[in-house]
Amino acid sequence: MAFAGTYNISINTPMGKQEGTLTLAEDGGLTGTMAAMGDSVDIKNGAVNGDTATWAVDVTKPMPLTLEFEGKKDGDNLSGSVKLGAFGASTFEATPA
Repeated sequence: MAFAGTYNISINTPMGKQEGTLTLAEDGGLTGTMAAMGDSVDIKNGAVNGDTATWAVDVTKPMPLTLEFEGKKDGDNLSGSVKLGAFGASTFEATPA
């Protein structure tokens, strides 16, 4: 399953929906960037295992924490779960940009 591409991502958080841009590339693993709130960060620990992609990002806004994603493709869209550090877990959706 190909995950490479640029997506508009929406993350459900305790502070409401947070939106940004997710760019993924597959090159023996999963790499890319996520941009939101004026910042852009590299994804880390990216991997693809069958039909599931996992990755993490360290964000500083609205507060410093690590977001850990696990997603699957549904057509061109990507959705799944995200761990919000000490704030538990939630969901995200991403559509092609």
